[in-house]
Amino acid sequence: MPKEQFREADVIKKISHVSFCIDSAQEIQQTSHLQVKQKSLYNQDQDAPTRTPVQHGVLDRRMGVSQKGTKCETCNQGLNECVGHFGYLDLALPVFHVGHFRATVTILQTICKYCSRVMLKPEDAKMFSKRLMNPNLSYLAKKSIHQQVLKKAKKNTKCPHCQSTNGAVKKGAGLMKIVHEPLRGKKKTDPLVTNALEELLAASEGNKEMYQAVGPPSLIQELNPIQVLSLFKNIPKRDIPLLGMTAIDSDPCNLIVTRVYVPPACIRPSVVSEIKSGTTEDDLTMKQSEILLINDVIAKHMTSGGKIELIQEDWDFLQLHCALYFNSEVSGVPLNMMPKKATRGIVQRLKGKQGRFRGNLSGKRVDFSARTVISPDPNLMIHQVGVPDRVAKILTFPERVNTANIKKLRQMIKNGTEVHPGANYVQQKGGNFKKYLAYGNRDKVAQDLKLGDIVERHLVDGDIVLFNRQPSLHKLSIMCHTAKVQPQRTFRFNECVCTPYNADFDGDEMNLHLPQTEEARAEALVLMGNQSNLVTPRNGELLIAATQDFITGGYLLTQRDEFLTKEKAMQLATCMLSGPDACMDIELPPPAILKPRRLWTGKQIFSLIMKPNSKCPVNANLATKGKNYTTNQDLCIRDSYVIIRNSQLLCGSMDKSTLGSGTKSCIFYVILRDFGEKFATKSMWRLARMASYFMMNRGFSFGISDVTPSRKLLEEKQKLLDTGYEKCDAYIMEMKKGTLQCSPGCTPEQTLESVMLKELSGIRELAAKACFRELHPTNSALIMAQSGSKGSNINISQMIACVGQQAINGKRVPNGFEDRALPHFEKFSKHPAARGFVQNSFYSGLTPTEFFFHTMAGREGLVDTAVKTAETGYLQRRLVKCLEDLVVQYDGTVRNAIGEVVEFIYGGDGLDPVFMEVKDRPVDMDRQLMHIQANPHRNEKKIEASSIRRLAEEILSQVEYENSRSDFKNECLNYFDKVSKRIDKSQKKYQRFGKINEEIERITPGHVEEFLKEVNQKYNRAITEPGTAVGALAAQSIGEPGTQMTLKTFHFAGVASMNITQGVPRIVEIINATKSISTPIITAEIEDNTSMEFARKVKARIEKTTLGEVTSFLEEVYRNDECFLLIKLDLDRIRVLGLEVNIDTIRYSLCTSKLRLKPNQVEIHGSSMIVIEPDRQKYGNMMNVELQRLTTLVPKVVIAGIPNVSRAVIAIDEARSPPTYKLCVEGAGLRNVMSTYGVIGKQTKSNNIWEVYNTLGIEAARTTIMYEITSVMEGHGMSVDHRHIMLLASQMTSRGEVLGITRHGLAKMRESVFNLASFEKTADHLFDAAYYGQTDSIDGVSERIILGMPASIGTGLFKLLHRHEDKRVVPAPTPIFDAF
Repeated sequence: MPKEQFREADVIKKISHVSFCIDSAQEIQQTSHLQVKQKSLYNQDQDAPTRTPVQHGVLDRRMGVSQKGTKCETCNQGLNECVGHFGYLDLALPVFHVGHFRATVTILQTICKYCSRVMLKPEDAKMFSKRLMNPNLSYLAKKSIHQQVLKKAKKNTKCPHCQSTNGAVKKGAGLMKIVHEPLRGKKKTDPLVTNALEELLAASEGNKEMYQAVGPPSLIQELNPIQVLSLFKNIPKRDIPLLGMTAIDSDPCNLIVTRVYVPPACIRPSVVSEIKSGTTEDDLTMKQSEILLINDVIAKHMTSGGKIELIQEDWDFLQLHCALYFNSEVSGVPLNMMPKKATRGIVQRLKGKQGRFRGNLSGKRVDFSARTVISPDPNLMIHQVGVPDRVAKILTFPERVNTANIKKLRQMIKNGTEVHPGANYVQQKGGNFKKYLAYGNRDKVAQDLKLGDIVERHLVDGDIVLFNRQPSLHKLSIMCHTAKVQPQRTFRFNECVCTPYNADFDGDEMNLHLPQTEEARAEALVLMGNQSNLVTPRNGELLIAATQDFITGGYLLTQRDEFLTKEKAMQLATCMLSGPDACMDIELPPPAILKPRRLWTGKQIFSLIMKPNSKCPVNANLATKGKNYTTNQDLCIRDSYVIIRNSQLLCGSMDKSTLGSGTKSCIFYVILRDFGEKFATKSMWRLARMASYFMMNRGFSFGISDVTPSRKLLEEKQKLLDTGYEKCDAYIMEMKKGTLQCSPGCTPEQTLESVMLKELSGIRELAAKACFRELHPTNSALIMAQSGSKGSNINISQMIACVGQQAINGKRVPNGFEDRALPHFEKFSKHPAARGFVQNSFYSGLTPTEFFFHTMAGREGLVDTAVKTAETGYLQRRLVKCLEDLVVQYDGTVRNAIGEVVEFIYGGDGLDPVFMEVKDRPVDMDRQLMHIQANPHRNEKKIEASSIRRLAEEILSQVEYENSRSDFKNECLNYFDKVSKRIDKSQKKYQRFGKINEEIERITPGHVEEFLKEVNQKYNRAITEPGTAVGALAAQSIGEPGTQMTLKTFHFAGVASMNITQGVPRIVEIINATKSISTPIITAEIEDNTSMEFARKVKARIEKTTLGEVTSFLEEVYRNDECFLLIKLDLDRIRVLGLEVNIDTIRYSLCTSKLRLKPNQVEIHGSSMIVIEPDRQKYGNMMNVELQRLTTLVPKVVIAGIPNVSRAVIAIDEARSPPTYKLCVEGAGLRNVMSTYGVIGKQTKSNNIWEVYNTLGIEAARTTIMYEITSVMEGHGMSVDHRHIMLLASQMTSRGEVLGITRHGLAKMRESVFNLASFEKTADHLFDAAYYGQTDSIDGVSERIILGMPASIGTGLFKLLHRHEDKRVVPAPTPIFDAF
């Protein structure tokens, strides 16, 4: 059945909010249709297939039906129409509710266990009550006030109302037991305790065993559900709000279960088994019948006066089964009561990925979708997708008959279901019945077709479809294409579109969806059309562009020595004649060489891709460095400086940087920005056709001959290996002698490892360079690496020269056996081959040991990838959940669903990352000016350099630019200043060459005017549109690059010994706002940063130095009359370390330490001896023990530096001259480091966000989050626009404290129950909401999706007023902050 067309209207049937509460026993009875009493399910007297359910049983037909043939006895409807009706069952004894058990305990902790009043003083109770009854109180505030009430009430051990003694209430041993210890904390001699014990002893005099067992533990009371229920019933009405239950009619009694709902039969269907007789019942049905059985047993025992132990045991069983009914994963079930097989409770149906929230409400399975394998097809246009005809015959679109299409639809009906294009169903206007066209007289149906009927026709060419590949990491993973029906069996699309989907053709499958309404088609085409999404919102780079073969083809076609005869040139040009361009005129340029034969260059033919004829308006201009650029711009010896003027490729060979994705110097990006998406995709398609045809005819193969090394190359490689090995041997010898220069903060072993790793890694790099020098320019591998289409110099080097050092965890291969990596080597061998250096190439083949090392490194890569996928997937989900409702409003602010401002202006400037041409700027000024200068304006005179700015100011003062952005004006004027200086310089240089000087750097008034107009347009176009879901975009832009990051990487913070966590773990640390991070580092700039001596002194002030590090010896001295501890200081060491301490300061440190020493116990003798005597009065007969304690603790006393700092290392920046020094401090203590003498406090930063927040405040924390995420991303070569990172940081800090993007952080950011429940801890959030009587106003995205309503995001942000004769539009208020 086709979906209803969606029309949003402000009608009464709109859900305004959802309230949560706990039903009382009376409400349960009123809501239900019948009481369930019978424990048996079916009447036993009938045959198995025709058995009917028992009246008042769990499967009573009055609660609805679960099979097709039967009717509901309440509403007389079938399975499809009847939604079911509730029943209820009464429990023989009350039990605790498993979901509200914690809430029950907290209420008991708050109230007096004798008079049921809340244990607060009247004035406190009045104050809290007033605060809690505030109708505008938020959910979070209510929770925190409730916590304060609990905290205060727990402290009172005496009830202020009845003066009774109350003690601690906590969960007892066993399943769901609550115990109260009224006399906890009282001493045994306390009269209260002794009196209570005497009473007990008097009572148990007759029972000998009991009399002996009486003691303080017997004073603990167990509170059973009946006692708790009577306590709750006695709580005064005015005290209930103090428990957090502020909703009207809230009653704590409802937390104790006395009556349970029996859900309708349709949600717990009985399955009739085909094989064995009888039915298989649902877990819920079985659990209900078990509860009824236990009820009967308890009732029988109680009426027949059974033993109290029996009743207690049955009560425990009832408690267990009620708990399992709600939540089957209850912990703490005693072994003897454990159910035999695990069941699924109500909570299990809701929670988790397959539960109701995530599996059926937030995301659903859909109709009208197809899935199959994908294949490439360069002949399809960029926006097309090839659909197999067998798929097209099944996917249908409901088309309404009108005068324009009736003839076509009649023919489709005649074709039927088997012939494409046909139709599957016809639905007549006003009727619900659909005729299936596989049978019956189709000609008659076609003849009877009337206007307004609906024909479900097959998918045909030109239909709008959505194409998607999982995992959908960013919005470009699902885009809109137009269908092209083809006879094959796979989905096909142009390879240019692989990058956004991250697809390859090694067996990937993709999904295709066919939208079912005209609105859906229009919205899909405009918002999701892949021509509208050529650029990624992550950083504004082109994502749909030439790949692999097309780049290779473009590179080979534009080589300097590529000449084409007329036949070849015309044949190549003809490739462009296809599809909509089948009848296009192509104007072949005049040949570059006339004699001895007319020849065209490949560059000339390539230019036709951009501009095939003079009618085409595309005049692209570009000047950029290619991938292999050397020097001297257009005189580059490798012809790798690309200059395009008015769509003519003048010099340079095209490669990945000018044709491929992920760059802004790409020719297609230039066409997109200056001439629009249509021309950009057309050019791409032309290149795809031309390049693939060119490659087919030229031939491009790859074989063993391409990777065979020459003799010269082998000699060079051997030479490199010999020198490298010699250096390594020299290092090993140095270390043995002890003359190896240690790196700062490293041991000799660590230093040796780092220098050898550096040396051996260098061998592969040098071998790669040698390969490049030696290989012939026609080598296929070389062409692919140089054009950037596939592979790199490392790949070539590994195939031909040497595989190189195998690294595991960033180090050389560790010991796998005793003191060696493999048993093939000698023990303690540091030789390169013994530690994973592979000197063979893949061509020559690896030795067994080399192969083993290579597999070790390969395994690490595989494990890394698997772990990383899971980690980043979860990270992305959390990010999206926390940021999903952030939208740019019409006043330019970024707000969440409830209207709280997160950023006053998006990204600080209100511009959209998609439109950034250069980093953070919407216009590449140099290229824009060059583009405008390409049109020479011959009828105007050149203007002088000095008057350019004046002219620009005049133009900007015109009415046209009155409302233009100030940053646009400033940017333009600053740029013109730069340009005028450049022109002035060149005019002075060439002033004696009159005519020539006129043409160099020629700018006319027309140029300036056109330039300002274009730049202004680009700035205006770059303003973020209101309704943009910037939060979701930011989450995708940060989460998606995470999948390309390596997992365990360490990066050295200026010094080899200090590594900082990088990659995914670091991103996770930042986003979780972890309080104790794995590698906390404080970077401190020092005042005199060129003096090593000064740096050492500051280091000594910061680094923790203990007494043990500066003592020559520490001895215990025993004499006849005294004993003491003798400490001798090593003064030379103190001087070498540059410590600012002496014997007096050390004595002061000892006295103020935690050793509990008094000043008279510590004596100084001379300048280096300290004597510590134990306290005789305190340790008269234990002097020996005290001396031992002091011996172990005295060396650990901190005498200088900051106690939390484990070490500080001086980092040297040798790039500058003279070299500068700064300190890298490992550990916590930002405030102490900043206040250290010699450190510049304003330039000191830490990578621990919590520490920055506590030291410098929330704004500093926000800046730190931005800086840290950016540095991790850049360290991995990912570029993410700063606006996304800024938004994430703003959201994390918007509440005034740093909140992590975790379930705890989300609970503090959001109040919506649905939002929290659809993330994690589903059941807990729902029980909490019911307890507090929470109302969800369903404003956010998740909530709207769950309830099937349009979210106020994008096109749902505004409302359209249809008939407005009687309506008056309210004038828009002026914003406080002007967004633009």
